[in-house]
Amino acid sequence: MNKSAVAASILGAALSLSAAGLATSSSARADDQEKCFGVAKAGENACSGSSNAGMHSCAGHSTVDYSGKDWKLVPAGTCEKMGGKKEAFDGIGKPM
Repeated sequence: MNKSAVAASILGAALSLSAAGLATSSSARADDQEKCFGVAKAGENACSGSSNAGMHSCAGHSTVDYSGKDWKLVPAGTCEKMGGKKEAFDGIGKPM
């Protein structure tokens, strides 16, 4: 095997391990968070609830602060403490 082939193999292995580590980190972060409706400021939402169809497509498109139809990820166990709900609702949330 020549030096180029060895270098390419090492680089490929390093990239594979790095990608695997990123996937694990993302999964771990996702497990520590939950969707919280009614706590996102306009333009800071992660996505819309299913009942928000037609108003906007998704992330960053909310035009209303604390809409009960839009959610963002928050640390697990903090949604209600922030004045939000885990399910979409009509009206506006009351963030603390």
